Amino acid sequence: MSEGWFPYEPSKPVKLISPIVLAYIGDAIYEVAVRQYVISRPNLRPNHLHRAATGLVSAKAQSKLLSLIEPELTDEEKDIIRQGRNAKSGTIPKNADVLEYRYATAFECLIGYLYYTGQQARMQELIHSGIQQMER
Repeated sequence: MSEGWFPYEPSKPVKLISPIVLAYIGDAIYEVAVRQYVISRPNLRPNHLHRAATGLVSAKAQSKLLSLIEPELTDEEKDIIRQGRNAKSGTIPKNADVLEYRYATAFECLIGYLYYTGQQARMQELIHSGIQQMER
């Protein structure tokens, strides 16, 4: 791992980490990115921050974001997406249909993979592109 937020490296090589585990860390990283984004917007009151963030972090929103950035993805990234989409989480989605949930998991898996492989610039580029397209 190269230049992550904290000095804790995964216990095994990234290629051997389960897509669900990559999605677990990817979810947290994306949540922080969205919170930074909503805080950067002008005139947002604290009571509106949660609502604005939820509009971007829900499974439905992540699924849509992934569809928007898909043309920008490399073959390697598409492979990670496929693995994340096909992973069995054992969790039943609460506020999304199963397909949206799988695509959201795939997106989070990609973010986790990029983070743990030291590709923070690429991760930021894709998140930024997706958020900008979502906000149009």
